[in-house]
Amino acid sequence: MKIALAQINSTVGHIAANESKIIDAIHHATNEHADIVLLPELAITGYPPKDLLLRQAFIHANLESLNKIASQTRDIIAIVGFVKPNEAAKGMGLFNAGAVCSAGTVQHTFCKTLLPTYDVFDERRYFDTDGSTNTCKVNIEGRSITLGLSICEDLWGDDRYFTRRLYNHDPIQDARSAGADIILNIGASPFSAGKQQHRADLFAAKAKTLALPVVYVNQIGGNDDLVFDGSSGAIDPSGRLIAQAKSFAEDFLIVDLENPSANRLEPLPDRVAGVYDALVLGTRDYIQKCGFNSVVLGVSGGIDSAVTAAIAVDAIGPDRVHLVAMPSRYSSTHSIEDAQTLADALHATMTTVGIEEIHTATERALAPQFEGRSPDVTEENIQARARGVVLMAISNKFNHLLLTTGNKSEIAVGYCTLYGDMCGGLAVLSDVPKTLVYQLANHVNQIAGAEHIPQRTITKPPSAELRHNQTDQDSLPPYDQLDAILERYVEHEESVADIIAAGFDSEIVQDVVRKVDAAEHKRKQAPVGLRVTGRAFGVGRRMPIAAKYTSQ
Repeated sequence: MKIALAQINSTVGHIAANESKIIDAIHHATNEHADIVLLPELAITGYPPKDLLLRQAFIHANLESLNKIASQTRDIIAIVGFVKPNEAAKGMGLFNAGAVCSAGTVQHTFCKTLLPTYDVFDERRYFDTDGSTNTCKVNIEGRSITLGLSICEDLWGDDRYFTRRLYNHDPIQDARSAGADIILNIGASPFSAGKQQHRADLFAAKAKTLALPVVYVNQIGGNDDLVFDGSSGAIDPSGRLIAQAKSFAEDFLIVDLENPSANRLEPLPDRVAGVYDALVLGTRDYIQKCGFNSVVLGVSGGIDSAVTAAIAVDAIGPDRVHLVAMPSRYSSTHSIEDAQTLADALHATMTTVGIEEIHTATERALAPQFEGRSPDVTEENIQARARGVVLMAISNKFNHLLLTTGNKSEIAVGYCTLYGDMCGGLAVLSDVPKTLVYQLANHVNQIAGAEHIPQRTITKPPSAELRHNQTDQDSLPPYDQLDAILERYVEHEESVADIIAAGFDSEIVQDVVRKVDAAEHKRKQAPVGLRVTGRAFGVGRRMPIAAKYTSQ
């Protein structure tokens, strides 16, 4: 039996374009003499469609598209993700479903059983479960085969993944008990660092436990804050990976279950390369799917703006990336030199717009209001906001999408300025800790085989340059310490007491935690950021702003 994995990049809501991709994949699989072709979860609508699911016209268009897709399955079985109405009187009224199409029609449908509501997922807001055991008999080359059908989370409901059991039953075991000969999974599993290998390991363990082959297709592409890595594959009943598609790229993979040596096995990227590839893909798709053709960002000679610029160039090409240096009275000579060196290495254009006049004029205008008060962070933030004004003006005038350059460490503790360096449409590095930013910079130079990011940018002490001789460590602990504390507090929800017990300085931990909690209002006003860790600031972390709770 040959199964084609059509790893496509769907655009949420662009049903006609998604339909075209799906039909092309069906024709390709037919020409390759595949018996079955798998398309991702909600391939017709794109995942996640969010509140578009509340619009009846959207649901109807999805159903019309499914019928057009089914009409193309004359000599193949296609399994396609779509939204199915629930005709029952109670419930949310929709199913996250898959259709088994062949002979030109929809022969069978099945519904997702496990509906996740943790982290970035909110499927019970929209979908119901029908309690069915998802199996379907098909005839392939004169043999009757029982397919065990599942959608994404259905294959993840395993104690080896969750520290606490989330679901009362295992739909995959139910399919096995109902006589399934093979488990097929259509998914839209978002990327986070380390998840690709974890997914492969989990599915391998599942296949071995079931003593059945497991074949899965995963969506690729960026949709808002989420990035999907693809990496679709197949595992034999012994738990051996026998086929794997590319990561972070559309791909079409034929899996020959009878002749696994003929299958393609693409390697998974390492952790740093995977994060970088995810950021490039997420940036490219956000730009293009939002209808922009170009980007602008401020460059300071610092590492965050350098890495962001490199990602943007790899995403859409240097001709469409516009860099702006905005020196102030506190900018060092090497900052402008390093920014220009970066621009030259990336072959991107850079212009210089000094902010001294704006800074001075603002101070002069505010002098009567500030009389008798000493300069403080207010004057520093005027500079950041002046830069925001310049960048937003250029963005408006030329319809460039403005990329912000702040990293997760800074955003976590509020080391950022509202309506200043937080201005923008996409926060590329907002889920990347500072220590990982340095690793990404070295990765950029490694894959380029050249010093695209100047070595001085990587080695010099980081600074916002908002006052004389300022460095980040004037206000923050060293980034290796800060990131270790933030990982425990933000990503793992460890208590202050537990973090201190792990060997961290009590005073530093309490100061960091206080800053994280106090900066919630800033993060709620930040632009969309690309998620690359297991716990990003965004829809997956829902902390109150107007709250009185002291972390213990």
